[in-house]
Amino acid sequence: MDRCPWCTCNEKMIRYHDEEWGVPVYDDQKQFEFLMMEVMQCGLNWNMMIQKREIFRECFDRFDYNKVAEYQEAEIERILNTEGMIRSRRKIEAVIHNARCFQKIREKFGSFSDYIWGFTGGKTYLYTGHQKGEIPARNGLSDQISKDLKKRGLKYMGSITVYSHLQACGIINDHLESCGRYRELLAVTDAVKKRRDKE
Repeated sequence: MDRCPWCTCNEKMIRYHDEEWGVPVYDDQKQFEFLMMEVMQCGLNWNMMIQKREIFRECFDRFDYNKVAEYQEAEIERILNTEGMIRSRRKIEAVIHNARCFQKIREKFGSFSDYIWGFTGGKTYLYTGHQKGEIPARNGLSDQISKDLKKRGLKYMGSITVYSHLQACGIINDHLESCGRYRELLAVTDAVKKRRDKE
């Protein structure tokens, strides 16, 4: 199968690309995992996140946001002392803080998934030019969602981070047209075509 070139560096990245990237996510625990991996990734690279994914899962109770929201100093110290973990107190504290904000969004909207998919009316967006490789780091949609997430108190939620999350959880399909997954996902999503930055 032809693939997007960014994933071909190792088997874990290929598996992530083939099985997860761009597949619509409606499960809140999965949404939280993907979003918090983006938080941990800030200033680093996605390959490192995929390699350390099991360490993150171990540290954050498999991204159970209700458990993470209860973390105190003892849990922060435990995570900081976990072998192979990214030792950034600020990021770890942000994940815990974000879990509490995540709960509030769930309380208000019924689920985080309903909240974030609400920005596109439940549709997957296909942007003109993206399938030819003209993919931006951010756009009008990610700017809008980033602003709203920050307003709701979440940290490390810049537009670039949010755009990456929208790609990962299937709200934006940014697989190249030459990639086998592009057509496969097109067949199972409610996709609409959008002009760039014309959300």
